[in-house]
This record gives sequence, C-alpha cells and structure tokens, in this order.
Amino acid sequence: MMIVRVKVKTGVRREKFLQIAENAFEVQVREKPERGAANDRVRALVAGYFSVPLKNVRIVSGHHATSKLLKVIQ
Repeated sequence: MMIVRVKVKTGVRREKFLQIAENAFEVQVREKPERGAANDRVRALVAGYFSVPLKNVRIVSGHHATSKLLKVIQ
C-alpha cells in the first residue's frame, strides 16, 4: 500500500499525467468536477500508471479539493 499526493486541474483540452516527485503527481483531466466525474478519471489514470485495478485506488482526502491524497493497494 502506498499514499500518493495528486494535484488536479479539471476541464482542460488535453489530459496530462506528470510525476513531480516520488509519490506526487500533477494530473489534468477533461472532465468537469461534477458528480465525481473528474475524481473517477483521476483514479483511473492513477490505476493505469501503477497497473492496478481501479478498485485498488481510493481517495483518502480531498474529495472536493484540487489537492488529493490517494491510497494505492498493490
């Protein structure tokens, strides 16, 4: 299990996923922050990066914020 810090920007034209430190990422997603769509996309991108199922990525804090802590179970 690991905790990663993610800084999210929503509503962009081109999605981006950058690692800025060992456990810190900057993510830009097309989805707007409505009904959890952006959070779902962020979780999917993190799951793809770590090659784990989507169910193994959970938002620990920051559900309604741009800075989030995610728990990744490997």
